[in-house]
Amino acid sequence: MPEDPAIVRFLEADGRYAPTPAAEPYRDAVDALSDADLETFYRDMAVIRAFDVQATNLQRQGQLALWPPSYGQEAAQVGSARAARPQDHIFPSYREHVVTKIRGVDPIDIIRVMRGLTHGGWDPTDPKNGNTHIYTLVLGSQTLHATGFGMGLVFDGRCGTGDADRDEAVIVYYGDGASSQGDVHEAMVFAASYRTPEVFFLQNNQWAISVPVSTQSRAPLYKRGAGYGMPSTLIDGNDVLASWAVTRAALDDARAGSGPQAIEAMTYRLGPHTTSDDPTKYRPSSEEEAWRRRDPLSRTKAFLLSRGASESFFADVEAESEALADDIRVRTNALGGLDRDDIFAHVYSEPHPLMDEQRQWLAAYEASFEGGAS
Repeated sequence: MPEDPAIVRFLEADGRYAPTPAAEPYRDAVDALSDADLETFYRDMAVIRAFDVQATNLQRQGQLALWPPSYGQEAAQVGSARAARPQDHIFPSYREHVVTKIRGVDPIDIIRVMRGLTHGGWDPTDPKNGNTHIYTLVLGSQTLHATGFGMGLVFDGRCGTGDADRDEAVIVYYGDGASSQGDVHEAMVFAASYRTPEVFFLQNNQWAISVPVSTQSRAPLYKRGAGYGMPSTLIDGNDVLASWAVTRAALDDARAGSGPQAIEAMTYRLGPHTTSDDPTKYRPSSEEEAWRRRDPLSRTKAFLLSRGASESFFADVEAESEALADDIRVRTNALGGLDRDDIFAHVYSEPHPLMDEQRQWLAAYEASFEGGAS
């Protein structure tokens, strides 16, 4: 199948710098990136992959109830997250691990969610978490949250004022499977109507669990944006430069008052949908191998080497990656479990007699087993 000529790409699969025609409007911004910027992109991707692998292992060892891998999608996430400004607001789905880390969230807070110790994970209003809202496991609902927040920015005059250092924008992440949810389309309707300062960032990883994107849509997903009157761009989601450049431009436009934008990042999840999934049951190994040849980390490493990056840099990144993985393993094993009474603590905002009754019943029920006949 021929490639869509609208795709924005700077790096070929082998790391060669070869911008597509659609990438030309963004070329000056990419060419202005420093070696330090480019190395930061690679470091982000490599470190989070080590975290992702460690978290998958922890789930297999019984330490987590579930884990949604981001393996293979690092470039789309790193580029877009690095494109956002500190005042922007981030609405992730449930596998944007590196996005949250870049914004300041401690990765152990994601672990706490997947271990079942919290329904939230972190406080979005805490400045150290960089305006990062919590993970949403209900497919597509975060697009409604993001659009509602974006409408609030419009009503409060916090965008489109001409002050680039203060105007705010919203970016929301979702997948090709979620794009079939009604919530996403309702969010786009309201975003377009109220001209929210919002970027809809679709990570098309080709599979909605076991349903291929070809079954979900007979037309490229990025073309849906035109139906809502919002500019839409197709990017190579395994090219961190394309992700950064296009998201940066889209956020700038949205922040300035031009209304919502849409981006489709063509990528691939190399692992399972979650650790409860077995992708070998529904997709051919040949497809996976073809996408492994487009791996975002090896692509970026080859590009950096062509620019003269030192072996010591890559050794330093590997050491940092291993250190984070080790730290996460140690801290996960130290988390423990929930206290029995925690399940009653946040059902109501105020003390409630029904909760007191249920708490007492559970305590009596558990006590009935102590010292009883086996």
